[in-house]
Amino acid sequence: MKYLKLYSILACAFLLSCNKDLLDRPPLTSYVDNQFWRNEDDIRMYANAFYPNYFTGYNTSFTADYTPVRGYTFNDDLTGKNVQSNFESSIPTSRGSTSEDAAWMSAYAGPTWDFAWVRKANVLLDRLDNQMKPKITDEAYKHWTSVAKFFRGYEYSRLVSVFGDVPYFDKVVDNTDLTTLYKDRDNRGVVMDKVYDDFKYVLTNMRDNDGTQVLNKYIAAAFISRFMLFEGTFQYYHGLDAARSKKYLELAVDAAAVVINSNKWNFSRDFKSLFSSESLVGHPEVLLYRVYDAALTITHSIGSYQNGTEVVGVDANLVLIKSFLANDGQPWQNSTVQNVSSFSIADLMKTRDPRFEASFIDKVNASSATLLYGYKFASREAITYIGKAYPSIWGSNTNTSDAPVMRLAEVVLNWIEAKAELAQNHGGPAVTQGDLDKSINAIRNRPLDAAAIAKGVKKTAPLLLSAIPADPTRDADVPALLWEIRRERRMEFVFEHTRLLDLKRWKKLSNMDFSKNPDYFLGPWVDVLAEIPTYLTAANINKVRVKKLDGTIVTYNGSNAAQMVGFWMVENAQNRSAFSDRSYLSPVGQSQIIQYEEKGFKLTQTKLW
Repeated sequence: MKYLKLYSILACAFLLSCNKDLLDRPPLTSYVDNQFWRNEDDIRMYANAFYPNYFTGYNTSFTADYTPVRGYTFNDDLTGKNVQSNFESSIPTSRGSTSEDAAWMSAYAGPTWDFAWVRKANVLLDRLDNQMKPKITDEAYKHWTSVAKFFRGYEYSRLVSVFGDVPYFDKVVDNTDLTTLYKDRDNRGVVMDKVYDDFKYVLTNMRDNDGTQVLNKYIAAAFISRFMLFEGTFQYYHGLDAARSKKYLELAVDAAAVVINSNKWNFSRDFKSLFSSESLVGHPEVLLYRVYDAALTITHSIGSYQNGTEVVGVDANLVLIKSFLANDGQPWQNSTVQNVSSFSIADLMKTRDPRFEASFIDKVNASSATLLYGYKFASREAITYIGKAYPSIWGSNTNTSDAPVMRLAEVVLNWIEAKAELAQNHGGPAVTQGDLDKSINAIRNRPLDAAAIAKGVKKTAPLLLSAIPADPTRDADVPALLWEIRRERRMEFVFEHTRLLDLKRWKKLSNMDFSKNPDYFLGPWVDVLAEIPTYLTAANINKVRVKKLDGTIVTYNGSNAAQMVGFWMVENAQNRSAFSDRSYLSPVGQSQIIQYEEKGFKLTQTKLW
């Protein structure tokens, strides 16, 4: 069964309204225990409900939860006009829910205080043990137990990333068992040890293949590498538990290796094809994707918000621009590529890593606050409609481009970073040139598409252990190899799910303090009169500003248009309010604390809150 078809039939199948025989059954809630759990088809139907919650892709319609471009907009890569979005500054009235549709929190890149999906996974485990085990083979039992444990581990990984310590439930809790229902938080290490055990079971017992685009060992292993890398580095950089850090990082390496050593996926297609294709069927880099189909009214809006016209509100700043390597593999300060010191968009396209050209429109665009407009998730054809009527596939909420849910690039970057962390901080074996060639250099060797080649774009030179770049802006506490691995993630995952979570696990949330670098408030180098003369109006007097190389600021006064050449200054851009280390984790709400108290129990507030 195709993964997309699971999405498209999920509502009718799970609500039992697509089949005449099913229509004769009573509602799901009244027959689960004594009529539903009969065979693998019933188990599969139950498990399908996890897919849209965890394999979100581009979500649907205008919904932005867990989406690139519109969902993950809170990080140091992006700057908007006026004051930047703030971190949470006070304890909310409520942060809890018991709904499976509980909202996510963009400032934490994760869910609210909600254990509905944990319970759902535990229900599956309970029914497998108590109703299904005699009816299915041992292999099937272990596989579906792995599915349940995987989704439980997925949810706890997200909850821990948001709240730190959380109560751990490994079974269905009866509503009358108040002592368990209102237990206080468990230490995050204890929780993640349980998740670790679940993930180890998954890697041993999940099927290699359970159907096309359906959860299997390889897809699960890819996600396990993500979660174990996060927790392993968080434990280390936040000084929590070095032994746990090592254990989790070792599992990240092992899980990623399951995918890499299978040789089932490769980097034989161009970067842009990953994000702007109508179909990802057969794409050699994609382990799991979500299909969109207008005929089934399963559509999204992510491509529209990178079509050259729609406004996201936060856009790529000069700090991000400067982080992109030149195509000789060097930071721009050290590069010998011709015109590498030019930050005009036209020159950036030719001198930088090819992912820059594939991610941004090649000329200034007024729909971007920084004038550098992202179109990684829109096709080259989409931006030809700027100023015209867009076709439905690139306009409004009717986009039908497929969404990569998990791809090989993330797996190999998780793998190489975990290996480097183990070598640097836990006495693990040193990273070899062969390791780099299987990961970073394999990514850099992706083919270029014809449009990029026609612009003069070139592949980036490989990363060599014998010549690690000496970036003059490298943080003193980060070794050169790890710095370059982190940079590779930044170039690869622009607009995607990783940046804020990366800053949190590396304990680099201070990067969100834009007062530390004036480049956060700048865009590329522009000649306003030549490139965007429509900005030179009476209404924009004293608003349009550029910054020269020597730091001089030139403000448009109505008669100095020829002087408006320099780094674009984002209109009225200001730093966000001060924040502290408590911003690494979310507080729980006052009502959750009170609810515990009313039942005679205590819920501990998040540390530092």
